[in-house]
Amino acid sequence: MFVYVAQHGSFSSAAVNFAVTATMIGKHIKFLEQHLGTKLLNRTTRRQSLTEAGQIYYLECKRILDDIAEAENSLQRLENKPKGTVRINSPVTFGNIVLAPIIADFLQHYPDINIELILENSLIDPLHEQVDVVIRIGDLASSSLIARQIALYEMVFCASPEYLANYQQPQSLSDLVTHQCLGFSYDHIQANLALRIDTQAFDKQHTRLTSNSGQALKVAALKGTGVLLQPRLLLDGELAQGDLIEILSDHVPPPMPVHVLYKSKALPLKTRTMIEFILAAMKNL
Repeated sequence: MFVYVAQHGSFSSAAVNFAVTATMIGKHIKFLEQHLGTKLLNRTTRRQSLTEAGQIYYLECKRILDDIAEAENSLQRLENKPKGTVRINSPVTFGNIVLAPIIADFLQHYPDINIELILENSLIDPLHEQVDVVIRIGDLASSSLIARQIALYEMVFCASPEYLANYQQPQSLSDLVTHQCLGFSYDHIQANLALRIDTQAFDKQHTRLTSNSGQALKVAALKGTGVLLQPRLLLDGELAQGDLIEILSDHVPPPMPVHVLYKSKALPLKTRTMIEFILAAMKNL
């Protein structure tokens, strides 16, 4: 519990993780401090930070927990029976449509492994979060993480037949500024920069609807609200049925790579088994 609080800076976050109350987390930390005879955490109303003694103790505790995990992993390798929980972080749309079915199949094959799947579009720091596998869309910054490409993320411009019947179909990106566009909300960056497109039509100041949910934007597009730019995998069914019409196919941004990221080549057996399963499943899609 102390290590978790040190990594996340929050009693409430630790309480959720360990299924106890924040008060109980505080009691455990207080017991440690009394036992050691020194203060480990500086407490504020919202966040906790490590004291100098706490930083030293945290590093040693983390090393001990890592050693225990490696000892358990060695036994699993010896018996070739992976077990435990694998924590995966993925963008929402890719996680819902691509990853969730793969994980469901994985759970059928490996009854001793549990999966904790966190779907969010904000970027996390895999080195400092309690996560085993990260799915990342787009070009990668240089880091010590190991990355393996598993797919390409293709984007599509589209609108409903009703919308296109009421508004002249755009022929170029510059035409989009005169249309009602539905924009995805990216973390601290405008859509044109995130998507590498030469138009600001999907930036917040120009859109009729902005959302961090591609599904919500798709629903709006189906009702004739405006022009959509979303991943093809989200729109395949509606495009095939004619409920949405692809437009500007010569002007879509270049496909973005999708990578699976992890921290080390020396993976626990449970994590390596999960990653290999994802890689194999993606090859068959």
